[in-house]
Amino acid sequence: MPLALRDLQAAFAAHLAGAERADLAAEVLGDAIPAAARLRVHRHHVFESLGSALATTFPTVQALVGVEFFRGLAGAFIGQSLPTQPVLAEYGAGFPAFIAGHAAARDLPYLADVARLDWALNLAFHAPAGDRLAAADLAALPADRLPSLRPSLAPGTVLVRSPYPLDRIWAASQPEAAADPVDLAAGGVRLLVLRRPDDAAFVSLSAGEAAFVTGLGEGLTLGAAAGRAEPGFDLSACFARLLGLGVLAASQQDCLLGTIIARGS
Repeated sequence: MPLALRDLQAAFAAHLAGAERADLAAEVLGDAIPAAARLRVHRHHVFESLGSALATTFPTVQALVGVEFFRGLAGAFIGQSLPTQPVLAEYGAGFPAFIAGHAAARDLPYLADVARLDWALNLAFHAPAGDRLAAADLAALPADRLPSLRPSLAPGTVLVRSPYPLDRIWAASQPEAAADPVDLAAGGVRLLVLRRPDDAAFVSLSAGEAAFVTGLGEGLTLGAAAGRAEPGFDLSACFARLLGLGVLAASQQDCLLGTIIARGS
């Protein structure tokens, strides 16, 4: 009896993930090329396409481990995590966690964090541009009102923390980089990943700046977020830096200023 459509789709998905399904092969016409061979060709094409997509999204990981090692990691990941949507740039969210738990990467404890940085850069690159809050938007705002503002992080802005020097590892993996070793004991980093007009980038933050950005990401006001930082934190200087980097969304600003003006400020 022919498979029902739902069962046929489930069998085909299982085949793509690596399972051999005789019931599926029975549904495929074969001539000079047997049905099972036709299905294997399709599976191979899917794995190659998804592997190439992962290599594009995680270029630093591939540069560090080499093409063959990366292909093995990608193949194992694809076999257990096929895409659930059609946009390949959105495929791979679970790859960093997969690397963290994969036996083959056990001797590379920093690799999962490198993958997290690659993924954050990918998200930032594909994030909508949108308007960014700028210093000029706040020119008429009294200084004593600044701590009560509640700006949000712009789309694509992500804070990546790691006990490893990810910035140096990333720089050393670039094609033009000198072949100098990276000291993994050099200390951890707090990297703010952001969208730029034509690409994505990251900057290093101090512990206080990272605590402040984390607070903003949780929806706190500037004053409350500054309270997360260490004593002596310079709110004005940090806020000015974030404005210059363009990592604060302007979408809420009209509402914020409208509220202030309505109160007679």
